Formats: sequence, structure tokens, C-alpha cells
Amino acid sequence: MFRLETEVDKKRRTLLSGRLRDDNRAASPALRALLSTSAEHETPLEVWALDEHGAIAGGLTGRTWAYWLHVDLLWVDARHRGSGLGSQLLAEAERVARTERACTRSRLETWDFQAPDFYRKQGYEEIGRVEDYPPGVTEFILVKQL
Repeated sequence: MFRLETEVDKKRRTLLSGRLRDDNRAASPALRALLSTSAEHETPLEVWALDEHGAIAGGLTGRTWAYWLHVDLLWVDARHRGSGLGSQLLAEAERVARTERACTRSRLETWDFQAPDFYRKQGYEEIGRVEDYPPGVTEFILVKQL
């Protein structure tokens, strides 16, 4: 008999993550091969564009792991959209991932009302989509060879 709980528990989450990571490494030669390489650990990657007053005009946050760049967030202030700033932010993140972290591919998710066409223009290809996530919206999964 088991008792199920739904409380948020950071200590248990950390324990669960470690156990899953260990099981995954035991089951996957590819994951074991990452051990003791520069790609073993997930490392944050951030690129910021500041205006002449030091305010954030745009930014990109992501992470690198297993020779992949994962773009989490990319935003450009409405006053600077269409100026090429988004392309510059993305290109710089890709450059750092490729030249400083040996990444060979990039991935991201975007919603249909956000920027799938922008990313396609940057060389990203759709490899999947999730309809109705959230309801009424389509999420795209895009990748690019760096």
C-alpha cells in the first residue's frame, strides 16, 4: 500500500532528480559518455542588449547541455522590434554555444502567436508541434544545426 502526496517538496525533488539521473546513466551509454566532458553539466547562457541608458532592450536566456543550446526565453522591447536585435541576440547565443561550449545543435519552443516564422528565418526547422497547448494555442518545437 502506498500513500500519495501532492505537496511541493524541494528535498524530495532533488532526491528524485538524482535517482532518475543515475538510472538514466546506467541505462544509456550515450549519457555515460558525457561524464567528465564539458557537456556533462547544464550551464546557463544569457545574452543581454542594453540601451544607451543601461535599460534592457532585449535579452535571451538559455542553457547548454550535451552539446546542445536550449533557448528558453528571447524577448525584444516593442520599440526595438524589427531592428534586427532579436537576430543579434540569437546569433550571439549560438556563437557562444558553438565556439565556447562545443555545441553542435540548438533547440527551442515557441507558440504560434510568438515567433515561429522569425526562428525559421534564422535557420530553425520544425520537428514537432503540440496542438492546444495551452488551449487554443499551438506550440512549435524547432531545431537548428550550429
